[in-house]
Amino acid sequence: MTDPLLSELLDLALEAARRAGALLRDGRPADLGVAATKSSPIDVVTEMDIRAEKLITGYLSEHRPTDGFLGEEGASAEGSSGIRWVIDPLDGTVNYLYGLPTWSVSIAAERDGERVVGVVEAPMRRETFHAVLGGGAYGNGDALKCRPTAPLNQALVATGFNYVTEVRTRQAAVARQLIPRLRDIRRGGSAAIELCDVAAGRLDGYYERGLHPWDVAAGDLIAREAGALTGGRPGRPADGDLTVAATPGVFEPLQALLEELGAWHD
Repeated sequence: MTDPLLSELLDLALEAARRAGALLRDGRPADLGVAATKSSPIDVVTEMDIRAEKLITGYLSEHRPTDGFLGEEGASAEGSSGIRWVIDPLDGTVNYLYGLPTWSVSIAAERDGERVVGVVEAPMRRETFHAVLGGGAYGNGDALKCRPTAPLNQALVATGFNYVTEVRTRQAAVARQLIPRLRDIRRGGSAAIELCDVAAGRLDGYYERGLHPWDVAAGDLIAREAGALTGGRPGRPADGDLTVAATPGVFEPLQALLEELGAWHD
C-alpha cells in the first residue's frame, strides 16, 4: 500500500474492530439485557452494542480527533478532515442475544464521501476481513476472490429479513418465489458477514431490502475488492430499497429477477 493515510486508517480500523470484538465476545453477560428497542420489539439494542460503539469512537477519536462519524447507535459528527468513519458496532444483534456465532463488528472509512477502507471482525468465527480501495480484499491475511460465475439456477444466495412483521412477510413472499430459481437460499443474520462470504467464495450472491449505510459500508468494499459486483435496483447504487452483491455472472440476472419480483417494496 503506497498511500500512508489509507495504511493508517486500515491499522486503526483493524485495532478498533479487534478491541470491540473482544469486548463483545468476552464481556457478554449471562443475563444480557435490552437497553432500548429499534423498529419493533424484536429488533433490540443491547447494552453491549452501545458499549462497543463507544469503545470504537473513543479509540478512533483519540488517534484522529477531527474525523467524522456515522454509527448505528447514535454516533454522529461532521468532522473537518474529510474522513468519516461508518460504524456498526454489532451487526447481528439478535444472533448475539441468542448466543449464535454469526455476528460481527463493521468499520469503514470514507474519504471525501468515497469508501476507502473496510474491516469486518467476526470474533466467534475467528475471522477478520479487510479491504482497501484498489488493494484487494483479505480474510485473515489471505487474498479473497469471489466464486467463478455460475448460472443463476445453480447460485447459492443469501438474504435477510426486516424485524417489522409486515415488511418481513413481504420479504418472505419474494424469497418463496426465488427459491425454485436458485440452488438455494441462506439467511445468516449479519449483512456484513454475508457480504464477506460473497467475497470469500462461500456464496454466489446476497440481497436484502432495508439496510442502512453502517450495515454495508465495510462489507460492500470487501466484496467489490474480491471481484464481486454490488449495487441496488438496476442502474442504482445499493441503498435502503435494495442491496445486491454477487459474482459477475450472477449479479445482473439476480438483480433483474429481484426487480421483477418487487423485492424493493412492500
